Amino acid sequence: MNFSRMPKLRIGDLEVEKPIIQGGMGVGISMSGLASAVANKGGIGVISSVGMGMMIPGRGKKAREDNRNLLIEEIRKAKNMSGGIIGVNIMVALTDYDDMVKLSLDENVDILFLGAGLPLRFSKDISLTQLRETRTKFVPIVSSARAAHIIFKFWQKNFNRIPDGVVVEGPLAGGHLGFKKEQIYDLDFALEKIVPDVLITIHQYEERFGREIPVIAAGGIYTGEDIHKFLELGVQGVQMATRFVATYECDASDEFKQSYIRCKKEDITIIDSPVGLPGRAIRNRFLDEVSAGARKPFICPWKCLKTCDFKEAPYCIAKALVNAQKGEFEEGFTFAGENAYRVDKIVSVKELFATLANEYSQALATREAAIV
Repeated sequence: MNFSRMPKLRIGDLEVEKPIIQGGMGVGISMSGLASAVANKGGIGVISSVGMGMMIPGRGKKAREDNRNLLIEEIRKAKNMSGGIIGVNIMVALTDYDDMVKLSLDENVDILFLGAGLPLRFSKDISLTQLRETRTKFVPIVSSARAAHIIFKFWQKNFNRIPDGVVVEGPLAGGHLGFKKEQIYDLDFALEKIVPDVLITIHQYEERFGREIPVIAAGGIYTGEDIHKFLELGVQGVQMATRFVATYECDASDEFKQSYIRCKKEDITIIDSPVGLPGRAIRNRFLDEVSAGARKPFICPWKCLKTCDFKEAPYCIAKALVNAQKGEFEEGFTFAGENAYRVDKIVSVKELFATLANEYSQALATREAAIV
């Protein structure tokens, strides 16, 4: 495996051997197993904090407490299994967002990736001193240069510090999307179009604060050639999620992984999520029934997402995703990126990194030959 010509990713004082971040995937898809495996191969492994407590059957209102305890457990397990860099992905839209951030800081995770909303506030339990002095790096996930500017400007004014990096996620990502439905396939909103504007915005803060702030591209990045393409555009790293689902180390059930292998291009669809956002998923009978107007009766054990109107929602998305994680697709479905249909086999994380390295090297060689 030759990553020697691929630049390292630096986030503050963290040096990442390979500029590849494994995206956080809930519910229960990227936990300590996958995160530690990626970290052990020199990338950044990421645990998703979303809805772990829902994975314990019959817990009802205690799911929130379980979510907290399980995240602590998963962070500690990942650290025990790896000496590499471990991050946690937290959705700003979570009702337990404050709890997840605080406990992640207390557990000294390396990086917090904050998405599904703008991280413009923190709990009073997190002091400005802790926010400024923590060794944990903050990396918000945005879908536009405007969003990046709002976050960085707010942090500068209110916290006297700025985030340590930023992930810019395009409309080809899996799961909930930060775009309107009509923007998803509009080329004006393609990741290639968004990245340059984000780079310009972040460069202003680099000059103002006198330090490097890495921009990381995400959403639809699938091959080593894609990695090379976006590094050439000027980003310092990439985030990939879909490609890591079909690995032995992924924490999902084998049936969940097989849903990626079985799906065809036409099966990848955009849904209206109960949380008020469009999302990308693999079409199945469950989604067809919902699309036809069927309601899936449920009792909301705890309002896990701020934007979910559980009284009107046709189904509980957290429960549906938990069912999918277990391979129970009669009452669930899988989120997936635009390129999920390209997955044709399950490999180890080690094999995946080797494949990406070879693809990157080939793209680099082609580029150098064209220049000569």
